[in-house]
Amino acid sequence: MNDHKNLIGGEWVEGVDVGVNLNPSNPQDIVGRYVRGGASSVDEAVLAADAALDDWVYASPQVRHDVLEKTGAELMARKDEIGHLLSREEGKTLAEGIGEAVRAAQVFKFFAGEALRVTGETVASVRANVDVMVEREPVGIIGIVTPWNFPIAIPAWKIAPALAYGNAVIFKPADLTPGCAWVIAKTLKEAGCPDGVFNLVMGRGSTVGERIVGHPRINAISFTGSVPIGRSLALKATEQGKKIQMEMGGKNPMVVLDDADLDVAVNASLNGAFFSTGQRCTASSRLIVSDGIHDAFVHKLSAAMAALTVGDALDPQSQIGPVVDQSQLDSNLGYVKLAQEEGCEVSGGERLDGAGFFQRPALFVGATNEMRISKEEIFGPCASVIRVRDYEEALTVANDTEFGLSAGICTSSLKYSSHFRKRAEAGMVMINLPTAGVDYHVPFGGRKGSSFGPREQGSHAKEFYTTVKTSYVAP
Repeated sequence: MNDHKNLIGGEWVEGVDVGVNLNPSNPQDIVGRYVRGGASSVDEAVLAADAALDDWVYASPQVRHDVLEKTGAELMARKDEIGHLLSREEGKTLAEGIGEAVRAAQVFKFFAGEALRVTGETVASVRANVDVMVEREPVGIIGIVTPWNFPIAIPAWKIAPALAYGNAVIFKPADLTPGCAWVIAKTLKEAGCPDGVFNLVMGRGSTVGERIVGHPRINAISFTGSVPIGRSLALKATEQGKKIQMEMGGKNPMVVLDDADLDVAVNASLNGAFFSTGQRCTASSRLIVSDGIHDAFVHKLSAAMAALTVGDALDPQSQIGPVVDQSQLDSNLGYVKLAQEEGCEVSGGERLDGAGFFQRPALFVGATNEMRISKEEIFGPCASVIRVRDYEEALTVANDTEFGLSAGICTSSLKYSSHFRKRAEAGMVMINLPTAGVDYHVPFGGRKGSSFGPREQGSHAKEFYTTVKTSYVAP
């Protein structure tokens, strides 16, 4: 089995050691061998990016458009193959894996268009015979650090805008899921991305990630990952004056009111809480249900959970794949035990037989918002059910969290849906829809402990990947 190498300055280069990428559905199945770089690899990548940056910045936007368009077209053409790889290395079901590959392709194609739509302003000066122009320029060299749970979509929605707006990139994917990252690197290279403009440095966060954050020539950091790492990274980046964008955790509420359509509420909660094995920062991990519908909702949701097929990600019959690795599975099972200790009635949650890291979805009935299971992000197929009296209490409980990424409500009331949309303390609000599941052409991000810095995705991405210059011109 050949080693997949890092891409630095247009060349495939060795690292300091090699990691083995395993299939969480069957850890005996080796997906591939991927080299790990070190701090010196980052230094080499920065030198290459620095040398390539000027030509990329001042190239015609058509050049950037063509590279991104070709990349998106190739990813789309290979969606089945890439989706298969994604499901093998991360554990999403095959349908979800292919869907994520399609999303990555759509993102690249969208930002191909954005490369041609960088606009500015001409403003009348208060002084006679002076012209004022406001323009957007690239930030410079961007360090990109991504998580394992969306191994091609999240890299795409960071890399594509960075390149579209004329920046160079140093990209470190999650050590658990390097396969899809390597595919992006290969596809960009074959699409004609100039040597050094895009660099892939796979490796551990403690070495590669630390050096990306600390390198003085890297101008900005875009990070998606855990809250503790994000907070540490923010301090280091701020001390160095780097521009920073972070997406971190979520403990997202789904409010279900008495007047909700029961089928809609159950389907939205089932999807939001348990699909993708609950390994989404937008997952509905707190189901806040009012008195009148509570028992019927729990009964129907429990039955729907029990009917889900948990199995090998590549099996077309599987609706829920494995947890990503043993460490995450152990953490999930620890929260199931904690839910019992905190006094919840637990439905499901047990480890399932098989070679992979399989867990049945878990529902924690009788939870309160003060319990740890309702406060801490579990990042697995586990959801707390919190009973409330009415809408007012539901809104209070929904907002009583350190996070603020996504929030949902199921109701047939225009009054309550409108009020919730305005009062929910979250960056994204879903009405009669799962809290997970977003479009690629609109902004993504949250409030409070969930996000920091400008939004990701859509035309709003320019706020992070560009800087504003104001020019005054006299004849």
